[in-house]
Amino acid sequence: MAGFDVIAQELQALKDAGRYRPLTVWQDGSDAWMTLEGGKRVLQMSSNNYLGLTHHPKMKQAAIEATEKYGVGAGSVRTITGTLAIHDELEKKLAEFKGTEAALVFQSGFTTNQGVLGSILGADDVVISDELNHASIIDGIRLTKASRKIFAHKDMDQLEAVLKECGSFRQRVVVTDGVFSMDGDIAPLTTIVELAEKYDALVYVDDAHASGVLGKHGKGSTDHFGLHGRVHFQIGTLSKAIGAVGGYVATSQAAKDLMINNARAFLFSTSLPPSVAASCIAAIDVLKTEPELTERLWSNANSFRDTLKKEGFDTGDSETPIIPIIVGEPARALEFSKRLLEEGLCAQGIVYPTVAMDKGRVRMIVTAQHTEEDLAFALEALKKVGREFGIVG
Repeated sequence: MAGFDVIAQELQALKDAGRYRPLTVWQDGSDAWMTLEGGKRVLQMSSNNYLGLTHHPKMKQAAIEATEKYGVGAGSVRTITGTLAIHDELEKKLAEFKGTEAALVFQSGFTTNQGVLGSILGADDVVISDELNHASIIDGIRLTKASRKIFAHKDMDQLEAVLKECGSFRQRVVVTDGVFSMDGDIAPLTTIVELAEKYDALVYVDDAHASGVLGKHGKGSTDHFGLHGRVHFQIGTLSKAIGAVGGYVATSQAAKDLMINNARAFLFSTSLPPSVAASCIAAIDVLKTEPELTERLWSNANSFRDTLKKEGFDTGDSETPIIPIIVGEPARALEFSKRLLEEGLCAQGIVYPTVAMDKGRVRMIVTAQHTEEDLAFALEALKKVGREFGIVG
């Protein structure tokens, strides 16, 4: 049997470049403070658990009751016997929440993009994508036979120029993140929609980091900009602010029906466990009835970002609870993250190829769970390590 020599060489190359990252094992569930293997307690500022819903009592109770009723699994893919009443209820709730005709749930946000893009794009179509879109969008596009055009990040002049060139295609689909996951900036969705309407294009928005964060009750970027009825595909996640796992698309009934029949990620994956579906239903109700969670999230994020800027940290283009601190080349960024962890602060290092080679960073996510004392602790750790690295004075 052949050996793993090539794989070992690739792994060593990652280590030599300072880009190797082992998995970190945590001893408890997602929370503001978490326990590392070995017992060390650290402040968690890398979690996507924006609203702290992973521990919400209504969601936990819903999961328990669904497990008692349905069991731990759905038993099949959705097109065979895996569509249970609770899955249907979740999709109806999501469609109502997002203001669309229909919604279709997938096993993750990643597979949602793969399934939707693969269903709606053919060889006669063109997809026009922001250069900083999420990896799941990039990979989803790669799996299609559509022509591909990339426009510079949030460059609306370039987007219009590309749209002008693409009039001969059967469909033009403009794809953007609602909130960009590495920089925490918001897409200029109003202008994107206006240009799409001018040039007869479809609009596709991935709201993974806007779900539960932007818009009234966390309905997302379409609601945030008041664009209901003008965005064709709203991709959402159930894995971040919603506190569980999964992804979905909110769209027309016709598009949903097409994806049920054509989306390979949907057709060949067992449906979500009933407990997860029940938790997500409960989460939608929590978003509607507890707006103070989103309000606290934004208050924490804006205050913390402003303080970091005053201290001299480079937070890039952040305008959401995603707050990067730009450090530089990969090895330095990962060492910065390691030092923060030694000081009791978990802020994950993000390096090339996820971001540009010279834009390595620690990416922090402020949540509704963080207290003033938590954020003060984080600031002191950042200032101490920042001075060591010459990032701040």
